[in-house]
Amino acid sequence: MEYTIREIQTSEYSLLNEFLYQAIFIPQGVILPPKSIIENDELQVYVKDFGKQKDDIALVAEADGKIVGTVWARIMNDYGHIDNDTPSLAISLYKEYRSLGIGTDLMRNMLSLLKQRGYKRTSLAVQKTNYAVKMYMNVGFVIVEENQEEYIMIYNL
Repeated sequence: MEYTIREIQTSEYSLLNEFLYQAIFIPQGVILPPKSIIENDELQVYVKDFGKQKDDIALVAEADGKIVGTVWARIMNDYGHIDNDTPSLAISLYKEYRSLGIGTDLMRNMLSLLKQRGYKRTSLAVQKTNYAVKMYMNVGFVIVEENQEEYIMIYNL
């Protein structure tokens, strides 16, 4: 599949709400939550006023004439928060574009961009049963903490 990866444009920031919803991991057999779930404060931290902080960075993947995935970083007090110098990541693709290597390319491009911008590391949180754990480990993330449901992972840039 052909696709391109590029930085998000200001006019596309609103798409992060849709991709935030797509990023919610739903185990097999569990009913999808309503889209209104992203309005919760604990999820809005990922997208609210995106672009207004100097540390807000996002890349998109385009295929078939549309944006099919995104990875974004910001310093925020989210599930994967390490400290106020470490951006946390979120990544999401539409289901039909998963397992094609696009997410891995998005992640690698973001890691390179963060390194170019002088960051020392980045972090994320992921549910233990999420298939994406394997991808994160394959690109070099390591587990630094865990609770009953999630891993907190970092990548040293």
